[in-house]
Amino acid sequence: MENLSKKVRSKKLNTRVDLTAMVSVSFLLIIFFMVTIELAKPKAVDLSLPDNGDGTIFCGPIREGENRLITIILGENNKLIYYMGILNSPIVSPKKVEYGKDGIRKELFLRNKKTLEYSTNSSRQEKVIVIIKPSKKCNYKNLVDILDEMKITGINTYAIVNDFTPEETKLLALK
Repeated sequence: MENLSKKVRSKKLNTRVDLTAMVSVSFLLIIFFMVTIELAKPKAVDLSLPDNGDGTIFCGPIREGENRLITIILGENNKLIYYMGILNSPIVSPKKVEYGKDGIRKELFLRNKKTLEYSTNSSRQEKVIVIIKPSKKCNYKNLVDILDEMKITGINTYAIVNDFTPEETKLLALK
């Protein structure tokens, strides 16, 4: 009976959990999510809208002189035609140019510089106004390239319009 009154106790083992693997996996997951979130951010182009001076955005018709107006027509197969003024009596006749620094960028810098030189309003420097007209057959990359050129050349006043006059449609088909 004496043996029954004594209770036999078992030795308790040390209950220690090794967390090294879990810590390394959690750091890998953190790095993975940081990289994928950074890559998933949309790339956007900043658009500058004209300001009336009182903080409201001007959305009405632009009534500036035609000597500041450049129209860029985007066609299929990387075709790019530009002219300055009104198509019926252009200041610069329609020209077919290429994309890039030796093409449209060079022309935009030149036209912007000449417009600044001949600016009649001395209180503010007048820059060119660009109308971008992508055709239905134009690819999206060409439109993004032209928007990049606007940013590079420092032209903040531009509009994207999809209205083609019959003369512009003929011009796009000929050149």
